[in-house]
Amino acid sequence: MTSARNRLSRNDWIHAGLAALREHGPDALKAEPLSRSVGTTKGSFYWHFVDVPDFHRALLTMWEESAQTALSEARSGTGTATSRLRHAAQSIADQAEGDAVIRAWARGHNGAAETLARVDAARLETLHDLLTDVGVSNPEMARIILAIGIGMAQLNEGDSDANVQAIGSLVDLVLALR
Repeated sequence: MTSARNRLSRNDWIHAGLAALREHGPDALKAEPLSRSVGTTKGSFYWHFVDVPDFHRALLTMWEESAQTALSEARSGTGTATSRLRHAAQSIADQAEGDAVIRAWARGHNGAAETLARVDAARLETLHDLLTDVGVSNPEMARIILAIGIGMAQLNEGDSDANVQAIGSLVDLVLALR
């Protein structure tokens, strides 16, 4: 049981939810199983969230903010347009394993599907803009890079360094074809 001096914060619950989603799927995103998994009562859960849908919204908001921050850093980062493009593609590949659980959840949850659609649209827009900055105007290239970044999680689960390097090589190849 959680002690008074070691109380769970709202973010603790969200991180526990992401872990539960990864390990057990969407059915674990309920107050009772989450409370058991963190060793506390449902009262703690309901102290931070009005209900389970409120918790789901908070979890999706945190995931979306993290994804959008990575894109923002790639867009506004220092360095050449090429290095920013490479960084954007690599951040997508780096996040792919964690994103896979949101993608799976989105198949049966409207809120997750809507959030995922916004993030994917932002990723496509960012990749397209960065590709345009380096002289690649074919919009399909952004879609190809995004699809490969997403698929990296399925190829090498647990080896994000290899995924990041591989997607960087893909960007180099696309740039060599211009």
